[in-house]
Amino acid sequence: MEPDSAPAPRALDVVERAHLREPGDASHVMHRYTAAPEFEGLLQRFWVPVWSVPPGREAPQRVLQYPVALLVVADGYARFYGVVPGLSTTTLTGEGWAVGVMCAPAAGALLTGGPMSRYTGRHVDVAEVLGAAGEELTGRVRAAMTPDPRSPEAHGAAMAAFGDALRPFLPVDDEGRLVNEVVAFVEGDREVVRVAQVCERFGLSERALQRLVHRRLGLTPKWLIQRRRLQEAAERLRGRPAGLGEVAAVLGYADQAHFTRDFARVTGTTPGRFAAAHAAGR
Repeated sequence: MEPDSAPAPRALDVVERAHLREPGDASHVMHRYTAAPEFEGLLQRFWVPVWSVPPGREAPQRVLQYPVALLVVADGYARFYGVVPGLSTTTLTGEGWAVGVMCAPAAGALLTGGPMSRYTGRHVDVAEVLGAAGEELTGRVRAAMTPDPRSPEAHGAAMAAFGDALRPFLPVDDEGRLVNEVVAFVEGDREVVRVAQVCERFGLSERALQRLVHRRLGLTPKWLIQRRRLQEAAERLRGRPAGLGEVAAVLGYADQAHFTRDFARVTGTTPGRFAAAHAAGR
C-alpha cells in the first residue's frame, strides 16, 4: 500500500456495535479503513482516532472488544493488546491521535509465536512482540502522523508501515483459517447460542474447540457467543427497541432477567439505563 494511495474508508456505522460511545461524545473523530486484500485472514481494518479534550476533562471510551488482537501506535505508546474479557476502557485527555489495526482472529498467535492466552487482559510494548520491526513501525507511524494527524496521506503512510511490518506473517496457517471461520460463524449468526452448535458446524469435539479457541484467542467458545450477544444488545439498545423483553428474546435469552444480569455484569450498567441514555441523546 503506497502512502499516496490510501484506501477508501470502509462503510461502517457511525458507532460500531463494539463501542459503547456516550451519547453526545464529541471528543474525537474516527477514521476507518479496510486492510488491503493481500492481508485477508491476517488483518481486518484500521482505525485512526484524532481527539481533542478540553483541559481538565476526560473522555472515557468503553469497548466490548472483538475476539482479536490489536496493534496500536500513538505519540506516547506503541502496544500489542490481547483481548480484554470484560469491558475495555481507554480514557482520552488533551490532544492526541492513534493508529490501530484490528487483526483477524488468526493473527495474534502468528505475531507472538505462541498461545494468545498469555496476553488475555493485558498489553505489551509492540517491540516485545515484533522486535526491531516493531521499533521501525513505531518510528514510521509517528513520522507520518505528527505533522497532520487528520491527513488522509498521513493515514496511508501509517497503514503502509503496518503492512510492511506484518506482511512477513503471511500466509495464514490452516489452524488460523479455521479459527477465523469459527469466529465468523459465531459473530454472523444470532441463532448460535450454544457451544454445541459450533462443535456440530465444524465437526469438532467440545474439548478440541476449547483448546483451539484458548490457544488462538485466549478465550472460551462460550465467551465468543456471549460477547456477540452483548455487542448486538448494545447496538439494538442504541436504536429504538420495542422493549427489553423483545431484545432479550431476539438475542436468545431465556428471560429478560438473565439478559439484564449479563449486560450489567460486563458493562457496569443495566440495559434500561443504557437505552434511556441513548434515547435522551437522540
